[in-house]
Amino acid sequence: MRVIEVGPEDPRAADYRNLTDVGWRQQLEPAEGLFLAEGEKVIRRALTAGFEPRSALMTRRWLPGLTDVLESWDVDVMVADEATLKAVVGFRLHRGALAAFGRRAAAPVAQVLDGASRIVVLENLVDHTNVGLVFRTAAALGMDAIVVSPACADPYYRRAVKTSMGAVLELPWTTAEAWPSTLTGMVEDGWQVAALTPAPEAVDIRRWRPGVGTRVALALGSEGPGLTSAALASVSVRLRIPVTARVDSLNVAAAAAIACYELGKPTSDGGGHDRS
Repeated sequence: MRVIEVGPEDPRAADYRNLTDVGWRQQLEPAEGLFLAEGEKVIRRALTAGFEPRSALMTRRWLPGLTDVLESWDVDVMVADEATLKAVVGFRLHRGALAAFGRRAAAPVAQVLDGASRIVVLENLVDHTNVGLVFRTAAALGMDAIVVSPACADPYYRRAVKTSMGAVLELPWTTAEAWPSTLTGMVEDGWQVAALTPAPEAVDIRRWRPGVGTRVALALGSEGPGLTSAALASVSVRLRIPVTARVDSLNVAAAAAIACYELGKPTSDGGGHDRS
């Protein structure tokens, strides 16, 4: 670990520039094979999960809290005052610390599903915050893995990683490039792929029983439109969460939380439902 002072134009801070330019960052980060972890807890979780750091950038007051986990790495730990950090990233960094890590190559879908019995499938979510919340919920409520469609918002994007509190870095997940045929293949392989939809003809999620030993995949679609017609045509069953007439549907992250609680495995402390 090399602690170095940097100014607003220092090229060594290039990984952290213009974080407010979402479109540019969404192209840059996958191309460069990196993602950003924000805040001490998430940085620690990234390191615990085995991701290799490229560098870190923080105000000096955050350095003591991260020295123990960064000191053994051959990386630049850049320190700067708050004004410099704001000039680099484009906004006031409330958590005061960022670290850049190398991404991992996407695993084959079959590898992620191997040994799993409860998973979440996300199709075309556009909001990184919702993606992060779904990951955090799935991890908390005993889901084994997540599969995302190619057009889904990047789970490695900073906001998704931050909102998930690092669950994106710990819960197995991958992108299903063959879409929506991946869903069809799962059904053929014995999975009960359950689509969440507000459609009145869908089965009340409280009444559905998947059967003992059945592997269940909860499929959620994008904010607003929901699952595409092609995805809905590929699933085993359509489920709905009953709501009052005051709203027409739930936010996708809220729906995921309810569905994972209803259909997920018991958590380690005995909580959660086992509806199998």
